[in-house]
Amino acid sequence: MTGLHIRQPAPSPAPTAAGAMGRALAGGLIMAVALGVGNGLGPVLADAAGASGLAARLIAAALVTVVAVPFVLRLSHPRTVGFGSPGASLRAFLTGVGVTAAIAALVLGAGTAVGLLVWQQLDFVTLVDFLVTNAVVAFLLEALPEETTLRGYTWTSLRRRFGPALAALGTTAVFLLVPGTSTLVTVGIARLAGDEPGHMGIAPKGQHPVDYLILLTVFSLTLIAARAAVGHAPLWAAIGTHLTVLTVNRIVLQGEDRDAGVTVEQAPGDAVLLVPLYLVVVAIAFLACRRVTRRHTPGEK
Repeated sequence: MTGLHIRQPAPSPAPTAAGAMGRALAGGLIMAVALGVGNGLGPVLADAAGASGLAARLIAAALVTVVAVPFVLRLSHPRTVGFGSPGASLRAFLTGVGVTAAIAALVLGAGTAVGLLVWQQLDFVTLVDFLVTNAVVAFLLEALPEETTLRGYTWTSLRRRFGPALAALGTTAVFLLVPGTSTLVTVGIARLAGDEPGHMGIAPKGQHPVDYLILLTVFSLTLIAARAAVGHAPLWAAIGTHLTVLTVNRIVLQGEDRDAGVTVEQAPGDAVLLVPLYLVVVAIAFLACRRVTRRHTPGEK
């Protein structure tokens, strides 16, 4: 109607520094609790249901997603944390998977060529089975909930107040707190349920804490670079990257232990640096993608 003006809602003011940091920590706490619930309550529910193997793993993984994702989406709009339309989500996800897989193949292929990695005992059928089952479990247990809570809610909370650089550092700091905190939750739930408490610490059992935290730091910054690389549904780029990194690392570092259908022997010394190296190259590639994206989506943050 002519002359009728509809007032647009005013943008919400930027949060205070304390408010932004509180929300950022809340994102980490939600993830830690969700992971603790999955790891602590999942085995109990699986035993009660008579589930084992893949079914038991899916119960624990589904618990993590069910606790974490709906909680975050009650606190923030899906598009605010980085979700988007189905088409944009698929494109962003495939970007994360494709860029990460291609660079991992190049770097690890180079490592293989110079003798740092030796691939043995390839069983193609077992490998395909591993890729499918690992993708489903890792998506529910780690990739989707961690990206929603951390590179979604935590990062956007800090980004509005402090800008991208400090948001990246703050999100990474929160990310480093999650593993240790989640083990506290896991042990508490296991004891309440009458189950045997598991390992408690900042790093998985058998891994050096400092090495683990350094790798997590590189991983977090790579995921943030992935999130920033696309203009629409950016969180799905981080989810695709997260899922691909988990898959690659489990094949290369734990192939025999996880029955991945292939055994990879690492040469002593420099082979251990191949994983952080390819993560750094992935991050650089996403930063380059970001420069291209900004030219086509002015004002995109």
